[in-house]
Amino acid sequence: MAQQQTPQEQAIVQRFSAMRNELTQIQTKIRELEGERHEHMVVIDNIKDLDPNRKCFRMVGAVLVERTVKEVLPAIEENKKQLEEILKKLAAQHGEKAAAVKKFKEQFNVRVRGERDPEREEDDKKSSGVLV
Repeated sequence: MAQQQTPQEQAIVQRFSAMRNELTQIQTKIRELEGERHEHMVVIDNIKDLDPNRKCFRMVGAVLVERTVKEVLPAIEENKKQLEEILKKLAAQHGEKAAAVKKFKEQFNVRVRGERDPEREEDDKKSSGVLV
């Protein structure tokens, strides 16, 4: 049988869920941008040693544009730098949000199903009981 939650408890649970969802969204965005940064690094590594006047194609939106390596390489390097800056900001934002979630969890004694309780773990370590 499920216990009935008071309106205040429901609000706490909803707020905690919203905070965790925000944290998950930030993590997802970080992974996505790290993938894009990796793709930029692969392209830079592949075209940096090519002849600067060699024909090169670049996707701009949904259009494939013909350029030269000397035109494309600086643009890709600049995009990579911008991605790295955004990733730093997102990492800082993630750290702040994770700290806020942890503080909220401790403040309202929120426990997540399936998560181990640290206080119980300490009690388990202290007791050397025998299971019969």
